[in-house]
Amino acid sequence: MQPIQTAFFSGTFNPVHTGHLILASYLCEYEGFDEVWISVTPQNPLREKLSPEADRQRIEMLRLAVTGNPKIVVTDAEFSLPLPSYTIRTLDHLRSRYPDREFTLVIGADNWLLFDRWYESRRIVDEYHVCIYPRRGYEIDETKLPPTVRYCRAPLIEISSTQVRAGIAAGKNMNYFVPQSVYNYIIKHGLYKNNE
Repeated sequence: MQPIQTAFFSGTFNPVHTGHLILASYLCEYEGFDEVWISVTPQNPLREKLSPEADRQRIEMLRLAVTGNPKIVVTDAEFSLPLPSYTIRTLDHLRSRYPDREFTLVIGADNWLLFDRWYESRRIVDEYHVCIYPRRGYEIDETKLPPTVRYCRAPLIEISSTQVRAGIAAGKNMNYFVPQSVYNYIIKHGLYKNNE
């Protein structure tokens, strides 16, 4: 029986925006994945830790964003693992819990260019697959990629969570930058008014 091809897409998602969802949809429709599992990272070793309340809100917004798409699944697996969150630990955890799935790590070209600084990056490449999506200003030489790593042609979407937070803090209408359900949640809970 063929393993279920599962893309693992982890990030801060503060908040999730339409660019994230377009990428997840592209991976399912054009890159051969059966499902994309999206995970909020509770503590990226390279970023400041957010509050438990902010963590819960980011997961809730992700769940709202993917409602109705059975191919895109939100997982909170990283919240049951030790902090800070190291990708190799998460992938090992998922592989042990879901042996019927083959997991591929999804990262941006910007992260690939500093991938050798990731914790146990060599083991990720040796034991898992990696799918790199394009980011403007970060060129990837596909001829130098290891056999387990591939570059995908996902559309470049120039939206960032930082831009969304700044726009909301400035009083701008950002409802087309995030799914409507997520925008409603942000407004209802008064999030990002001070660009936190």
